[in-house]
Amino acid sequence: MNGVPVIDADGHVLETDAELEQYFDGDYQGHRRTGTFSIFPSLDGWPRGFVRGLNKVTKVDCNSWIQFIEASKIDAAVLYPTAGLSFGLIQDPDWACVVARMYNNWLYDRYCKVDPRLKGVAILPVHNPQEAVSELRRAVREQGMVAGLLPAVTMLNKGYGHQDFHPIYKEAQALNVPLTVHGAVSRGLGFDFLQTMSMIHTLEHPIAQMIQLTSVVLDGVFDLFPKLRIGFLEAGAGWIPYMMDRLDEKFHIDRKRKHFPLSKLPSEYFKSGNIYVTCETDEKILDTVVREMGEDFLMYPTDFPHEREAGVFAKDIPEFWERKDLTEPVKRKILSENAKRFYAMR
Repeated sequence: MNGVPVIDADGHVLETDAELEQYFDGDYQGHRRTGTFSIFPSLDGWPRGFVRGLNKVTKVDCNSWIQFIEASKIDAAVLYPTAGLSFGLIQDPDWACVVARMYNNWLYDRYCKVDPRLKGVAILPVHNPQEAVSELRRAVREQGMVAGLLPAVTMLNKGYGHQDFHPIYKEAQALNVPLTVHGAVSRGLGFDFLQTMSMIHTLEHPIAQMIQLTSVVLDGVFDLFPKLRIGFLEAGAGWIPYMMDRLDEKFHIDRKRKHFPLSKLPSEYFKSGNIYVTCETDEKILDTVVREMGEDFLMYPTDFPHEREAGVFAKDIPEFWERKDLTEPVKRKILSENAKRFYAMR
């Protein structure tokens, strides 16, 4: 599009248990289930696969993705799970390690190995940080994965600023590979009194990511790992200026009590290359985000094949190019250059 090699920073596969279970290895190689229970937990109990009146894409494979990126003139797409977004709800750390390896094996074999334009993101068993380090190293070095996924909601009772996760950050920094926080799960976020999926979906992505971002920034992760890149995906970008102001305010109020081990204002980490976010192409205040955060850390996601009918996705890029409030250099960065830098693509 307009000579820009577009990078989709956040697309999705639709993994199925019947395919996934073929990729167990180690002690679980050849393991078959009854089919009654799913490999991944439910996201939260809502019937997410059944939306009345919406003709969603129901089956996606590698060929579907190839057809989509070619029709949309996308040069590369970074692929995230769908059912696997509930990975943080797994209770058994050993099972989490088994499932992470299985999913990563499946994604590599069914997508990444088939077409180099399809870039994989490895699920990391954050339940056991040392195993997560090993899996990140394996996925990057042996399978060419371009990022490691940190589920936005877990059952671990601690945010990603906790020191238990430092080994993962050390390894990611050494490998020059980013980590990403991707939402979807609403469990544990205090939404129990909301009555519809529309209400839940409005809040689940931004709230979960606000929690994790606050934990990472105020616990000083980026001071300890200054070259670490973390992306916050599928919550839009309009919440970023709010969080920059909010975190700075709390920092000013509490710094005398030395609650925060930071060397600079929280908002400065948003401008230094540590934090990236995906944005929606039609966000009305995107120009404000560019002004406050800068133009180098916003990325374009298709979110294909989620939430919309198949033919709608193709309108995003042409309509984005028509925006008058963003300059052409900014559009180029959002559509291409920023994602290339974030995912260290050559």
